Amino acid sequence: DLLKSNSSRLLLASGDGLDFQALLVDEDRAWLMVGAKNHIFLLHLDHPSREPEKIFWPASREQVEHCQLAGKNVETECANFIRLLQPFNRTHVFACGTGSYQPVCAFIQLG
Repeated sequence: DLLKSNSSRLLLASGDGLDFQALLVDEDRAWLMVGAKNHIFLLHLDHPSREPEKIFWPASREQVEHCQLAGKNVETECANFIRLLQPFNRTHVFACGTGSYQPVCAFIQLG
């Protein structure tokens, strides 16, 4: 019913395996940031039919190869799972991911 009324949006099919891990909401600016497997999504809460903005942030190829050589599953373990989304200031969010067993953090500019 929500999809039919155009008041909601299906972000991804359940089989996409993005493994959502972290959420950050900004009520003042009406957005929701979602950390997932190799991606960060920015959803606009005041425009649910608008396409979400997407940042592709995978683990480095070297780390994925090292993870595979360690006997880990490439589909479920050797990726950059975004675990932390923290407001830093009005213009940036601090984000951290697993980096395929080599943690990595970055500042994401909002704009």
